[in-house]
Amino acid sequence: MTINGLQLRSKIKDDNTLEISLLEVTLPEPAQDEVIVKIEAAPLNPSDLALLFGPADMSTAQVSGTAERPVVSAEIPANLMRLVTARLGQSLAVGNEGAGVVVAAGSADAAQALMGKTVGIAGGEMFAQYRTMKAYMCMEFPTGTTAAEGASCFVNPMTALAMVETMRAEGHTALVHTAAASNLGQMLNRVCLDEGIEVVNIVRKPEQETILSDIGARYICNSSESSFFKDLTEALLKTGATLAFDATGGGKLAGQILTCMEAAAAQTMKEYSRYGSDVYKQVYIYGGLDRGPTTLTRNFGFCWGLGGWLLMPFLQKAGIEKVMQLRARVAAGLKTTFASHYTREISLTEALSLQVMAEYGKQATGEKYLIRPQQ
Repeated sequence: MTINGLQLRSKIKDDNTLEISLLEVTLPEPAQDEVIVKIEAAPLNPSDLALLFGPADMSTAQVSGTAERPVVSAEIPANLMRLVTARLGQSLAVGNEGAGVVVAAGSADAAQALMGKTVGIAGGEMFAQYRTMKAYMCMEFPTGTTAAEGASCFVNPMTALAMVETMRAEGHTALVHTAAASNLGQMLNRVCLDEGIEVVNIVRKPEQETILSDIGARYICNSSESSFFKDLTEALLKTGATLAFDATGGGKLAGQILTCMEAAAAQTMKEYSRYGSDVYKQVYIYGGLDRGPTTLTRNFGFCWGLGGWLLMPFLQKAGIEKVMQLRARVAAGLKTTFASHYTREISLTEALSLQVMAEYGKQATGEKYLIRPQQ
């Protein structure tokens, strides 16, 4: 048995253009340890946009093709082509995670056991109508959980849990999180509330403060307020947070967090040191909502670190036993701790609408799109 379905693809061409299209692909019969999932829901995460758009200037985007098979083209600035040399000429499937029903399975017991089950999957190529996966990579959902409820079962939930695991492993006791009203930020707060861990949430808008306060967040600092430095320093002093995860990446925010961490630590110093406090302060950048340079004003002593952090390297180091523990926790909490909320549901074709692209391309905090490949 073979199955045909549409798949969203992104291609960088040698004429300095990006091309996004829908291609029909054929899936052969699954191997003995594989299943084929009919994908019913797949979330659009910020990490998907890096592959989908690349460094293209989407303000130059134009649509050709047909209504059923639109093709989006956009220009890539010549000086940015070096960033995508490795993918030149390749038609790459997009989508980090999704969920759906197993419609075909190999002969292995583990594969056969999933027939007809609703499962969550991750591993790329999820903005598609069908996806072949190894059976062990499928997260079987509890009875009564829909594909839409479990579509975001990997990236955000596992990231929230991995942040807490990183905090513990590195000897910190509380966290700072930016862009904190996002779906991920809300999950992180629920996890930490369950475990008695303090989180200092940094947002930019009053309505984002409301989102977090409504779910019980205790410490919320608005970076747009004139009192931001004072508010953040007080929150850090009360919580003792010395570890931050920054989703913005560019701009001054990472340095501002370190500055306030140092200011909080200085209030507990017993004697002056020209090298600053001996309290170690760490900021991890894990996103790129601000694509500008990361700017540091070094007024936070010498006991600090700034680095990158990603989920997959963490999971690889954690090992399969830990990963399976975290997956089981996510599956049990898909309707509670790890519930996701979506601003809008769109089809694969609508995902190539210039208007819709402009909306989800903003990566606005608290706004998340869900692709419904079968529509």
